[in-house]
Amino acid sequence: MFNIEKIRADFPALKQLINGQPLVYLDSAATTQKPLSVISATEQFYARNNANVHRGRHTLSEQATHAYEQARQTVANYFNIDANELVWTKGATEAINLVANGLTEQLDNDSTIIISALEHHANIVPWQQLAKRTGAKLLALPLQKNGCFDVQACVEFISQHKPSVLAITHASNALGNITDLEPILHAAKRHDAITLVDGAQAALHLQPNLPQLGCDFYVFSAHKMLGPTGLGGLYGRYDRLNSLAVYQTGGEMIETVTLAKTIFRQAPAKFEAGTPNIAAVIAFAAAIDYLTSLNKTNVYTHEQIIFNYAAEKLQSIAGVTVYSNIENNIGTLCFNYKDEHPFDIATLLDGYGIAVRSGHHCAQPLMQHLGINGGVRASFAFYNNHSDVDLFIAALQNCLELLD
Repeated sequence: MFNIEKIRADFPALKQLINGQPLVYLDSAATTQKPLSVISATEQFYARNNANVHRGRHTLSEQATHAYEQARQTVANYFNIDANELVWTKGATEAINLVANGLTEQLDNDSTIIISALEHHANIVPWQQLAKRTGAKLLALPLQKNGCFDVQACVEFISQHKPSVLAITHASNALGNITDLEPILHAAKRHDAITLVDGAQAALHLQPNLPQLGCDFYVFSAHKMLGPTGLGGLYGRYDRLNSLAVYQTGGEMIETVTLAKTIFRQAPAKFEAGTPNIAAVIAFAAAIDYLTSLNKTNVYTHEQIIFNYAAEKLQSIAGVTVYSNIENNIGTLCFNYKDEHPFDIATLLDGYGIAVRSGHHCAQPLMQHLGINGGVRASFAFYNNHSDVDLFIAALQNCLELLD
């Protein structure tokens, strides 16, 4: 049974008032709220177990090291991967940059990199820079006018251009649209392409089985999965990880150093230079424990019920245009009202305690494709309920009356 009130009680931020109104948090695509267990794990580490990891022989260091590496195993289990296939990073953005930089020596002016207009800037700009460094050609998958992929057209495009690298989102951060990845990844693999999937939005909602998905690399951010900010991860098939050039150099990631040369360790240590964000890693494991304590099917079903309830009510408002694909979505609604600026709508909603995002959502090519300057984004998670939707819609209608 999915007890939404019990779950909401685990998230202290949801209990507060904003501008004298109950907080309705609809910005989980930007960052999720944190359960008490995550907050407690952070406090507990700094209060009792604070020490640097690896090599220390004293008790605190050994305890911190054990908790840190156990956290790696906990997160690896969530994705059904081996612990040595998981690299800690500052977030999904750094993880993509790590891969793009690590591939520099493997590409040249005969190479082709394929991305799409649906991507977050973090999955566009690193590939632009890689193309600039190597002379590789950068192409974008065909995207339908409504912001959805025609999978067959994408497969044909990949077969035509035979990419060396394919980088694609699992779910759009701006629209919430879920990508049908299997045929696209399969087409890329037929040409031995290296495949990277941006899972920043999907990792929480879809809980993907990464070996089954079949990509070479998958990136995610802890703070979009109930965990702390400043931490994320890179999954990479072990042979692919070790084929990448090092991204940063320093302590931790070396085997031996002389004044003449350095020998680097194997992955994942090869990519984890310096003192890591130990507290965040341990707190992230608490977030994963919280997630896995819930029934995956019940969580997804609840999210879809709330999303569909919100979509139906939003689409019934005259003058509102919804850009998200309602049929295949993680729970994000991107919309505009007539010619009103999205910033104005978001600002007015805040007066009612409604937290939404407005702007181009770090997806300017997508906004240009849709022919808009930006939109209002309401993004849902499993801790939202029907009351959140009702308050959001009532506040929105009041705001729109003020704008008319």
